Amino acid sequence: MHISWDDFEKIDIRTGRIEKAEVFESARKPAFKLWIDFGPEFGQRRSSAQITAHYTPDALVGKTIVAVVNFPPKQIANFFSECLVLGVYDENNDVVLLAPDRPVAPGQKIG
Repeated sequence: MHISWDDFEKIDIRTGRIEKAEVFESARKPAFKLWIDFGPEFGQRRSSAQITAHYTPDALVGKTIVAVVNFPPKQIANFFSECLVLGVYDENNDVVLLAPDRPVAPGQKIG
């Protein structure tokens, strides 16, 4: 299925820096709660991410990631996820985060 350029432009994908990460105790599947800085235009957003196979909360803090920032908030247990952190599945079906290979500021638009 093909999408138009206009469809792609509706998705706001930005870089963000993880400021805080903790185990999401009340999630049904193993996950972390993330607090991510998306720069002055978007500020801090929260996300729930099922990325526990390859990451620990301590290793995530300070990491630059890529996320969709214009989805509506989604309630997961007692937590509102305000963005979708992007990743790819490895051979074990575990998520590997997408991240720039060079330093970039939070809030940079992907396109």
